Amino acid sequence: VQLQASGGGLVQAGGSLRLSCAASTVIFSIYNLAWYRQAPGKQRELVASISSDNITDYADPVKGRFTISRNNAKATMYLQMNALKLEDIAVYYCYGDRHYFGSTLKYWGQGTQVTVSS
Repeated sequence: VQLQASGGGLVQAGGSLRLSCAASTVIFSIYNLAWYRQAPGKQRELVASISSDNITDYADPVKGRFTISRNNAKATMYLQMNALKLEDIAVYYCYGDRHYFGSTLKYWGQGTQVTVSS
């Protein structure tokens, strides 16, 4: 499975961006999905997740500002980011996993850069 992230860019503080992650699979609905980010000099961190049954969870710094969603028919995951802050600057990665005969298959997309200007 390939995951293709897009939608990053440069935005002013307080602005919005929507990231997309398109997957090359016809069984997208069974995947648990997430967005991670990695800021310069920091470890990769979980931003938001959405399970195969649409249960969502968010890291505290983005709660109330970011919304994760998925469209199984389009095999695409989204991250709507509002009220962006300088501390949101990072490379954002999409992630997906699914269970397979007692193990977990994990997939990462390439990153998309989000830059916020003051």
